[in-house]
Amino acid sequence: MTTSSAGPRLLGPAEVRLLADGLDLRPTKQKGQNFVIDPNTVRRIVRDSGIGADDVVLEVGPGLGSLTLALLEVARRVVALEIDPLLAGLLPATVAERAPDHADRFEVVLADALRVSEVPGPAPTALVANLPYNVSVPVLLHLLGLLPSLERGLVMVQSEVADRLAARPGSKIYGVPSVKAAWYADVRRAGAVGRNVFWPAPNVDSGLVAWTRREPPTTAVTRAQVFAVVDAAFAQRRKALRAALRTLAGSAEASTAALAAAGIDPLTRGEQLELADFVRIAEALA
Repeated sequence: MTTSSAGPRLLGPAEVRLLADGLDLRPTKQKGQNFVIDPNTVRRIVRDSGIGADDVVLEVGPGLGSLTLALLEVARRVVALEIDPLLAGLLPATVAERAPDHADRFEVVLADALRVSEVPGPAPTALVANLPYNVSVPVLLHLLGLLPSLERGLVMVQSEVADRLAARPGSKIYGVPSVKAAWYADVRRAGAVGRNVFWPAPNVDSGLVAWTRREPPTTAVTRAQVFAVVDAAFAQRRKALRAALRTLAGSAEASTAALAAAGIDPLTRGEQLELADFVRIAEALA
């Protein structure tokens, strides 16, 4: 006897390959296609993301639907952004077949997550995704900037990218992604994911990054002005800030004066500063 409220049936290795064969799909590196074939991994991602029954979840790059089905088990609504027309076309049928009681909670949008300017329906409260590895940082930053309703999230990215996003000032891997992500959120490393949970297995390790939205710094300058300082500071990592900011400031004298006004030693390097320092420099330059 079956109940009408059966949960979604998740995808395993055989089901993923069957769906791919049906589309005559050969995963490509260009599109960063590595499909998750392990139900335990998607359950873990959903659990660690902290989403609940009230959440509207945004997913990016749903692929064949492995994570989508697990998200539908918990969330109020899931909106998936998919750039590949073949995959976007198949997804509603997969959801209807494997999660019939949850199909009305799901919508797929055929779109490039880097260029999307709005998301249909209620404002999303969480971002949970296996992000395409070749564009993971720009996609994450674009969506954090576009959708202030996003309160928290958990994304799977390349392991070293996860380290960079969560890096703190003073470390060798601290850089542009670390500072820009910190503008929007408190970011932390949330675990590792083995290569064997994907098909095809990638030749890089994967990591999970969790984040919680926080208010951006209170300042009279714009985010773009602060980010311009961040970009300049790390464009030539080995240079002291006085030299690194020279072009942005207009001259070495102007950059030295701005740093002094911000209370920062002109011989400091960008990797030693935290977000608040970059904000003070942008204010001094303005």
